[in-house]
Amino acid sequence: MNTIAIIDGIAIEEGSGNPYADLGFPDAGDMLVKAGLAQEIAQIIKDRHLTQQRAAELVGMPQPKLSDLLRGKFRGISQAKMIECLNRLGCDVDIVVRKKDADTPGQTLVFVA
Repeated sequence: MNTIAIIDGIAIEEGSGNPYADLGFPDAGDMLVKAGLAQEIAQIIKDRHLTQQRAAELVGMPQPKLSDLLRGKFRGISQAKMIECLNRLGCDVDIVVRKKDADTPGQTLVFVA
């Protein structure tokens, strides 16, 4: 990260775009993808005015676990399960694989259309 300003003696640094990486989490890429999936699940539930109990029934998960997911506690929930939740909420999820320079690692991103 690069220091972009110093305000009152505090260095302000530009983030990498992944707050989990900026905080030093070893699984930062996975966490960022899960956060994007969780955000979309939450938005669908909100847009459809679903209670957590009804949403939990639709996605096939216990309400307390859905509540955790919606509050950002999704470490115990796989990306596959989150994709399944989106499918059960009526979303198509497309996975696109693009080749890039073999010398640098690829990344996984979530885009909502």
